[in-house]
Amino acid sequence: MRGMLFDTVSGRLHTGGRELVDRWQADERTLLWLDLGDEPADEAGRLLREEFGLHPLAVSDALRERHPPKLEDFQDYTFLLFRGLSADSTDTDFSTIQLALFAGRRFLVTRHSADSPSTDQLWREVQENAGRLAAGPAALALRLCRIMVDRYLGILLALEPRLEELEDEILRSPRDALLGELAGYKSNLKKLRRIFVYHQQVFSGLRTGAFPGFGAEVRHELNDVYEHQERALSLSRLYYELAADLVESYLSLASHRLNQIMKVLTIVTAIFVPLSFLAGLYGMNFENIPELHAQSGYFILLGVMVGIAVVLLALFRKMRWL
Repeated sequence: MRGMLFDTVSGRLHTGGRELVDRWQADERTLLWLDLGDEPADEAGRLLREEFGLHPLAVSDALRERHPPKLEDFQDYTFLLFRGLSADSTDTDFSTIQLALFAGRRFLVTRHSADSPSTDQLWREVQENAGRLAAGPAALALRLCRIMVDRYLGILLALEPRLEELEDEILRSPRDALLGELAGYKSNLKKLRRIFVYHQQVFSGLRTGAFPGFGAEVRHELNDVYEHQERALSLSRLYYELAADLVESYLSLASHRLNQIMKVLTIVTAIFVPLSFLAGLYGMNFENIPELHAQSGYFILLGVMVGIAVVLLALFRKMRWL
């Protein structure tokens, strides 16, 4: 547990832990950001319910390991729930954590189910510039959302050059490893797209509804976060469709190569069927076989077999099979 307390009169920023809650309650001129990380769920739940007066059902949702993103408004605060990227997620092979925000008139409480690089970055920014907390809990919450969205965008934008490389490699030297990589991208992009749909619904609700703290004073910041979230959603859809098209292209090329191989095998089979018939016919052990004792019988049969092969090759070429 860590916290920041901003005194709106003196302009001073104080950092600490649980003790800041008492100071915040005692002074109406202060703003508080309390960040809950690895605290036990019982202890964190009791603090949120008793000290901040948060609704038990909202607290229960915030303390769960997994819950779909959501937006709820209460009498004097707004509850937001997101899926943030975990600390070790740097590419599309990602994992998520639950990130809950309670934004009131004088407080912002964040709770994450594991280490959150987004809250760590915001913490450093507020330490360097106390004005971020002075702007109010809603503005601070939106800044955290912007950092979270930017992490997702970084992963998506880094994927674009790789998809272009895969397109060239499929045409140049297709192999099964490329198909496996593309299948992985499709699966992960589908997960990202689902997360972004949830998030866009949350931010769309914030823009169109009346929620405590999220008024006209943060309209610009809210629109900025919404636009970045909308961009993340559109990119995830675009790259998913591109990955799907590349998979289809790979399968089409593989099918074409297989058809070419089967065509060659069919031509070879068609040529050797009559030749094998003649060779089998004259290989029978009967005494009265025609041309059995002919002096040039072997060469005549060989010539006939060569002639049949030449005629078939010419026919296949005329039919454009070769």
